Amino acid sequence: MGSSAKKKREKKKDFQKQKLKVGKARPKADNHTDTSFRSKAIVLNQQLDVNAPTQASVFLHQVSLLNSRADTQRRDALAYLTTYVAATPGGKSLPITMNNFLTSLCPLMLDGSAAVRTQLLKLFQTLPKEDVKDNVAKILPYIRAGMTHLSKDIRVSSIEFLSCLIELAGSELVSCPGGWYQTLQCFTSILDWKSSDPTKWSSGKAGFSADAKSTARIMQVLALFLQQGLSGDGISSSAPNPVATDFPLWHTGWIMIPQKSNPYAYLNLFGVQQDDEKQTLDDREDRLRVYNSHFQPLIVAGIETAKKEGGELGRASGLLVKTLERAVNK
Repeated sequence: MGSSAKKKREKKKDFQKQKLKVGKARPKADNHTDTSFRSKAIVLNQQLDVNAPTQASVFLHQVSLLNSRADTQRRDALAYLTTYVAATPGGKSLPITMNNFLTSLCPLMLDGSAAVRTQLLKLFQTLPKEDVKDNVAKILPYIRAGMTHLSKDIRVSSIEFLSCLIELAGSELVSCPGGWYQTLQCFTSILDWKSSDPTKWSSGKAGFSADAKSTARIMQVLALFLQQGLSGDGISSSAPNPVATDFPLWHTGWIMIPQKSNPYAYLNLFGVQQDDEKQTLDDREDRLRVYNSHFQPLIVAGIETAKKEGGELGRASGLLVKTLERAVNK
């Protein structure tokens, strides 16, 4: 009897409306599914293109990013270009001419970001030597502008660019118009070697009088530059004696067709008289004459002053002395 009444109450409970208490949420059903979560979505602003961009178009895009206002973007663009040029044998298949490429690269020598200049130096070290030799006249004015820049960091970086240029195209550097005189002038300016009298030594704002390490590095690059410009093209000691090998045809080279273009340009028979500052100095004798008449007193006085400082400056001055002794007495 009791069990039947209980079953009736349970059946009746299914049809009764449950009374809710105030402030209490309705209980969820047993088969309730929570749909309040949100999934992460991938939004494509542009539909995928079947035709991917070519390497040439990507290269040109990176070249255009060299004019970006963000220094990180300029640095990343130079890093990509460095990898691309290093993977290209001889640089013959670049999608841009080397002349236009250097037009975009050279202004970054004066960039205010040290990371950009460092990456640019790595890129210059991967450029083909032949292309650099053909464009020395385009690169050198930016290096000289950096050597006389107001920023000390840019002046230091320009010395590294000049060292790289000496390694890649040293003979073209010292023989291009203004490459010898104007570059030596920049060296004496950056080192404050403006007086041949040690008692009247000048100390300009562009110098490194308080930075012995930077001054020593500049003197090392100056030694490389002088060695490149003043070293003769004579015959080495290990080479055979031409008097014996050319017998009986001695001194035939004097009457043969010259190997360089316009060999009598130094006579300037039909041109306007040029000064040493902008003149093309192909011969070692001409460069030695310009050095002795304009820069020898300044450099000798600077070396004597650097010797008294000792340390790194003393070692750098000793390297300069040895370089000049070998070059001038050759």
